[in-house]
Amino acid sequence: MSVSSLLPNSSNAPDRSSNFQFGFIDLLKVIAAQLIVLHHLAFYGPMADHVRPIAPTLIDWLDSYARIAVQVFLVIGGFLAAKSLSPQGVSAVSDPLRVLWRRYMKLVPPFLVATVLAIGASAWAAQWMTHYSISAMPSALQLAAHALLLHSILGYESISAGAWYVAIDFQLYALLTLLLWLTGGLAKRRAMPWLAPVLVVAGVSASLLYFNRDAAWDAWAPYFFGSYGLGAIAWWARDLNRRPAVVALLVAAILLPTLYALTIDFRSRIVVALLVACALVLVSRRGMLLSRQRFAWIRAFGRISYSIFLVHFPVCLIVNAAFAKFVPARPLLQAAGMLLAWAASLAAGAIFYRWVEIPLSRLAARATGKGFGLPVAAAA
Repeated sequence: MSVSSLLPNSSNAPDRSSNFQFGFIDLLKVIAAQLIVLHHLAFYGPMADHVRPIAPTLIDWLDSYARIAVQVFLVIGGFLAAKSLSPQGVSAVSDPLRVLWRRYMKLVPPFLVATVLAIGASAWAAQWMTHYSISAMPSALQLAAHALLLHSILGYESISAGAWYVAIDFQLYALLTLLLWLTGGLAKRRAMPWLAPVLVVAGVSASLLYFNRDAAWDAWAPYFFGSYGLGAIAWWARDLNRRPAVVALLVAAILLPTLYALTIDFRSRIVVALLVACALVLVSRRGMLLSRQRFAWIRAFGRISYSIFLVHFPVCLIVNAAFAKFVPARPLLQAAGMLLAWAASLAAGAIFYRWVEIPLSRLAARATGKGFGLPVAAAA
């Protein structure tokens, strides 16, 4: 296969689907972020424990299944990572350490601020209730492990719900970056532009068939690379200028290993990842559904999704503690508390984005010597 067969045609026509594509991504992020907040409200209680008798199906579903929304962020993360690191399926990574430093500076400074908020929220909540969701005061080593995104690997308890995902996001980005960097030079010298996509497909297959079936790997990137890699392949498949035969191969690379893995070990989380990856390809190529310009509110909520993810846990913890201390344990009153915590999380996310995430992003841009957008990923 020649180099030109994998690269877009020479046409300079604009990508007419980009507005629809990113409008759809914003919508997915908004929906998934709300499900994650509601999942943590249901999972950590205690308000949800009082509401369960009058709405057992809803609370049980949020507790057990809403967390699968994390797959949306994994696939979107891989999709946008490929957009940045390998927009045409050929590596654009020449200095991996610099790339990873920029990614770290995107994710970690606001994460550390949110971690400090979670410590304060736990100390405050402990004055009003006793509950397993309250973390003990962390040690210096535990804080250092969080700062280095090694807390899960080193066996430290997460200070805030979702802290594991920030670490996994960085691991996945690092894994894809190093894979592209290692293959980039060889692909160019040997005229093998297909090398990186083939290795990503191999990584997806290994993840879905082995690593993702063993919970012992859930602190490491290979466990999640199946979903992340599907997002990367979806980016390459969505190019309107790519040759139809290559698009067919890329779509097959999404479908075949995933469907085969599901026949061996059915996992609903992988079904969700597959559906999201296929939807991204379809919407990008057909230009359907949503335009960012027409649905500005979706874009606004999508933009603050990372901030909502970072701050919702301390907010929900404080509201839970306040209702445990001051409000009778009546189901309807506690349900109102859950709604209040949900709304307060959204408001806190908007404030955090404006006064923490944006300023820290500007500082990080100066520190890394290059401007960049804000993080897109958010999860449970």
